Amino acid sequence: MALAVVDPPGSPKEEPEVFVPPPHVITTPCDPWPRPYYFEDELRKVHPYHYTYNTYCKQRWRGRELLDIFATEFRDRPLEYYKDAIECGKVVVNGKKVPSVRECVQNGDIVSHTLHRHEPPVTARPIGIIHEDNDMIVINKPAGVPVHPAGRYNYNSIVEIMRAERGYDWNPLPCNRLDRLTSGVMFIGKHTKAAGKLTDQIMARTVKKEYIAKVIGEFPERDVVCDQPVMQISPKLGLNRARASGKDAKTLFKRLAYYAPAKRVNGAGPKPEDERSEKEKARDSKMAWKAKEGYSIVRCLPLTGRTHQLRVHLQFLGHPISNDPIYCNQRVFGPSLAAGDALSDDDEDVISKLSKMGKSEVAEAMAYNDEMIEEYNKRKAEKMTGELCDVCDTPLYSDPGPHELGIYLHAKRYASQDGKWEYETPLPDWALPPPGVEGPTTTTMETDPMKLVDDVGDLKLDDRKCKRNDLGEDMRPS
Repeated sequence: MALAVVDPPGSPKEEPEVFVPPPHVITTPCDPWPRPYYFEDELRKVHPYHYTYNTYCKQRWRGRELLDIFATEFRDRPLEYYKDAIECGKVVVNGKKVPSVRECVQNGDIVSHTLHRHEPPVTARPIGIIHEDNDMIVINKPAGVPVHPAGRYNYNSIVEIMRAERGYDWNPLPCNRLDRLTSGVMFIGKHTKAAGKLTDQIMARTVKKEYIAKVIGEFPERDVVCDQPVMQISPKLGLNRARASGKDAKTLFKRLAYYAPAKRVNGAGPKPEDERSEKEKARDSKMAWKAKEGYSIVRCLPLTGRTHQLRVHLQFLGHPISNDPIYCNQRVFGPSLAAGDALSDDDEDVISKLSKMGKSEVAEAMAYNDEMIEEYNKRKAEKMTGELCDVCDTPLYSDPGPHELGIYLHAKRYASQDGKWEYETPLPDWALPPPGVEGPTTTTMETDPMKLVDDVGDLKLDDRKCKRNDLGEDMRPS
């Protein structure tokens, strides 16, 4: 006998779920294939194309005026452009033109922005393959190329370049992240299971990483451990600083080599006669970094994974990466380049100065001891040209200079903690000895920071903290 379920008398009936479709949005007019790449002056370039960004309302946008959101969240176009784009319907909400630039955005809204997209050039150097099997590709990422499409970059990204090389339907799955300006070892999963497995290892901190950096001055020979907390100051500008109230961050540094200025090969011989004018001496006396002669190649072992951790810690130690356009920029941080600074309250001033870089001013690292190189780089650098696109009136940028395609920071080696796998690259060209000077062309066991961690286990940092005197010198006991 069949049984039937009978609702008790008077019980409310459940209403069927009603599917509410998402708001209508605009879709990109085309998805060009092959990708619109072309090569010029050792750069990979992309022909401008029309593209639509669709973005759900973020929590911090709720109740804010549309123009205010674009003015504060995006920096690649002037305010007048965004005002005109909203008024003429290039920017719409839920697929519809808004009545005013003061229209407020609400939770669940989709903001669409259709524009004539101009991507910055990146290096034309190919993506090197270190290892490939059925699950994973280990690559040597070129400096200056972002991993994912973001901001002004779309097709000029690692993901899209590899897709263009291997086929439209191929889906590369990056497992680790490197900053756009950083080069070195990256893992690209061929399927979700392989990508997930390696990502879990990295998140569990069972993967050791080693970076190579070129920094100003003579870095200490002994082991240096920095555990200054790192705080994000401006997400929009990608600015982080050493701050006591920031997130815990720890890095072990070990010097591989020091190269004295060209006139004092390997530090031998007396200092050359000072041929500067009195005006030049007065100028240089205000620049603390000018007293730091030569440069060092440093091996870096991050024990935590904060954004810009190595760059911030090296700046704090008084040895910033020599071509870092943010953390080695005197116009932004002043003559000391913020060495030993974890307490100042000048963040707003730093943000204001940094926001001008690449627009009205060149975004260069100012710590070049060779004035001729510095002047050349000022001329050959990405900045607004004063010209406008004849299709969309967008202000155009000049091509980036060679020094802007990357910084002297390279992810050299990744290794599993259990010793089952290890991948590394040769030293980058900038880490090799200068012509006619002797120095290491490979890393050595004596300077291996991973070996130090293996030997002593978990580093006890209580007695290894970065302590500095008034001169900014590293005073940690060796």
